[in-house]
Amino acid sequence: MKALPPILLAGALLAGCSSADTPALEPIPGSITYGGQPRTKLTKSPVGSAVYNQFYNETGQRVEETYILQPDRSLKLVRRVVGPDFPD
Repeated sequence: MKALPPILLAGALLAGCSSADTPALEPIPGSITYGGQPRTKLTKSPVGSAVYNQFYNETGQRVEETYILQPDRSLKLVRRVVGPDFPD
C-alpha cells in the first residue's frame, strides 16, 4: 500500500512527457523547404525515405538537415544539426 503513491506520482509525471510538446523545426535560408515545398515531387522515392541536405548558414556554420518523405510527397523537416565545418 505504501508503494502506491510513488507509482501514481511517477505515472502522472510520465503522462506529462510527450513529443507533441516540442515545436516543429522551421526552415531557414538554405533549407529545401525554405519558401515552401519544392516544385518537383519525389515520385520514385518510397514514402518514409530520408532526404539529406547540407549547406552553410549566414554565419559560415555547416548545417545538416534530415527530411522524411510524407505520403502526399511533401518533405517534413525532422532533424537539424548546426556546427563548425571542421571541429576542433
